Amino acid sequence: MDTPKFNCGDTAILKKPHPCSSYSFLILRVGSDVRIKCRTCGHELTVDRIKFERMIKKIESAEDTAK
Repeated sequence: MDTPKFNCGDTAILKKPHPCSSYSFLILRVGSDVRIKCRTCGHELTVDRIKFERMIKKIESAEDTAK
């Protein structure tokens, strides 16, 4: 399976919702772990990169949303 490509500033749509019922997260930092921020409630969390890659349903690039 192909690993998803994502950068800081991209929006990740996850398979399961956050407790506030949002699926959309802003990617703040990328490394061996990924720091993300909920687009609805603003809660920030750090997730292991491998686990995060399995959580992703879709990536919306920052360039696509800027247009």
